Amino acid sequence: MSTPQPLSGPSGQVPIPGEDVSSGATMSRRSLPASLLVGAGLVVVIAVVALVSFLWTPHDPLLVQGAQRLQGPSGEFWFGTDRFGRDVFSRLMYGARTTLLVGVVAVGIAGLIGTPLGVLMGSSPRVIGEAVMRFNDLLLAFPALLLAVMFGAVYGSSTLTAMVAIGIATIPVFARVARSGTLQVLSSDYALAARSAGRTKLAIAVRHVLPNISGLVIVQASVSFAIAVLAEAALSFLGFGTQPPTPSWGRMLQEAQELVAVRPSQAVAPGLAIALAVLGFNLLGDGLRDRLDPRLDDRRGTG
Repeated sequence: MSTPQPLSGPSGQVPIPGEDVSSGATMSRRSLPASLLVGAGLVVVIAVVALVSFLWTPHDPLLVQGAQRLQGPSGEFWFGTDRFGRDVFSRLMYGARTTLLVGVVAVGIAGLIGTPLGVLMGSSPRVIGEAVMRFNDLLLAFPALLLAVMFGAVYGSSTLTAMVAIGIATIPVFARVARSGTLQVLSSDYALAARSAGRTKLAIAVRHVLPNISGLVIVQASVSFAIAVLAEAALSFLGFGTQPPTPSWGRMLQEAQELVAVRPSQAVAPGLAIALAVLGFNLLGDGLRDRLDPRLDDRRGTG
């Protein structure tokens, strides 16, 4: 006889009747999705470049050298220089630091506020939850770029203003994802059993809901990070984000538009950096979704 399986796993989830008990081992042994590997590789490269910029850059990214303006790529200036003689590669390295800072703060604000809000609305009576989520949907239709422009007009254009505006605009997304996951968890047998045993809503949320929706939140954080990178670049391009002389990929792209006919490479470098960052975080999110959602394996197995 086989040894009886426990009623719940480490996260409090009851095994599905008839499910292969070795599925967890199979999940851990299966190969990682290609999108996860490529996305993680791009993100790691950007993170390493940002960290290295704290310790070393080929040149001072803020140093103006009139005699070296608009130089082409060379051994001294790998990506050339801009119209003020500043090293483009050094400014790209510094800009990676700004990009990651905006993404971390913006996604942190959205996740720390939106996730508990979504769990609370999912645990509340249905009438209250639906009413709040309809208001949440209204906020979701409000563009982050427009909110950041309004913040910039009131509080002044800066990196901090862009981070806060992007974070606030992303809160409804996290709230929606968290509420959807919470409703699904609360309808499961183990959550109903916990409720019947007299556990409080807070205990159920901490013990059962949060561990089981963490995958959804992580995937959403990766996707939102890509959106934050793109939004910060757009704001800096329009003059409502990071202000000069602090290097920013969006600001570099804005400065290069006047030199497209003379030095098109000036626009290629920051544009490519933005594209790779957005691609990396999007691929990372797709890969994490494939890795963390076992239902996708079920569909592939039955397809």
